[in-house]
Amino acid sequence: MSRSTQPAPHRVRSGRAAAVAVTAVLGACLLQPASAAAADPGSTRAGAAPAGATVLSGQWTRPWGITFLPDGKRALVTERFTAAVWLQASNGSKKKVGTVPHTVPPSPSGGKGGLLGVAPSPTWNGTTDKDVFFVHTAASDIRVARMHFDGTSLRDYKVVLGGITRGGDHNGGKLAFGPDGYLYVSVGDALKRNLAQDRKSLNGKILRITKSGAAAPGNPFGTRVYSLGHRNPQGLAWDSRGRLWETEIGENTWDELNLVEPGRNYGWPACEGSCSKAGMTNPKKVWHPDQGGVPAQIAIKRDVIYVTTLLGQRLWALPIDGTGKAVGTAKSYYNGTYGRLRALAKVPGADELWLGTTDRGDNRDRILRITLK
Repeated sequence: MSRSTQPAPHRVRSGRAAAVAVTAVLGACLLQPASAAAADPGSTRAGAAPAGATVLSGQWTRPWGITFLPDGKRALVTERFTAAVWLQASNGSKKKVGTVPHTVPPSPSGGKGGLLGVAPSPTWNGTTDKDVFFVHTAASDIRVARMHFDGTSLRDYKVVLGGITRGGDHNGGKLAFGPDGYLYVSVGDALKRNLAQDRKSLNGKILRITKSGAAAPGNPFGTRVYSLGHRNPQGLAWDSRGRLWETEIGENTWDELNLVEPGRNYGWPACEGSCSKAGMTNPKKVWHPDQGGVPAQIAIKRDVIYVTTLLGQRLWALPIDGTGKAVGTAKSYYNGTYGRLRALAKVPGADELWLGTTDRGDNRDRILRITLK
């Protein structure tokens, strides 16, 4: 499939046609190396394979983000269209704790946006530190906002970074604190592809900011920009060596898994997948969208990158090694069993993931507990 200059048609495929396309390739090796070189050698590290899935809670409507509070027993969960924030406990109970003001979801006819990522302060305790951060689309822009959460309810909305160009799609939206204590934000190109290469724009970038929204010290260009050349990045996670990995929805041909380093250019729109253009950093792995692709979010546990997929309707497990090279045999789980999968988080201190289905219909999505062996 050739790369188009228009917004990617496969991003809005759904229903029977998408299911047929996915089913037709289940027997194939669906995760491809990012270059034409020989396949990677076998893994040198033991991983953690999903041993089973159980329903942790139900009656969700498009959960987008799951992030644990520091106690590791409770997580905050965002719903994209309702702008609601929920407190999900490990015993299966859940409670709505508020909504994020000024959130404007996409129109019923399509598009992406609404309430997206969530990230509690690394030192959140509900008393001396109540800060929780969100990414959401407002009427005219994408915002990073801070609210206070005391363990019971949300209040005190404040924009720490606004004015980011909003699109009908490609808004990114993942938010996570890194090992360095700074806040990382994934922002898509807002369907304005050339913004990804414009260093003055915050679109098509991974941002690294302070809690006040300022550029974090040590950023490569002295601005909020950490890396550039991204199309629609939605997954961020760090491995045991402190390296940042990112998943990115491509256009017509290749979705990407990238190892993100400061100041690097990841190619879009000049490159989709690997290319030989000078100054561009190639992905570590790529997916074809109709062959298990359209990656959403990632979590890393015991040197395995877990990737949820939308069109692919499966969870990938991809071993990595110490060189920064994706290695070993990629395996997929739950192929088509639960439908489209997006939200994903690892449970602190346990061999367990929480995984959210999406787009099954109002009050029909679920959060699954995935046990790793």
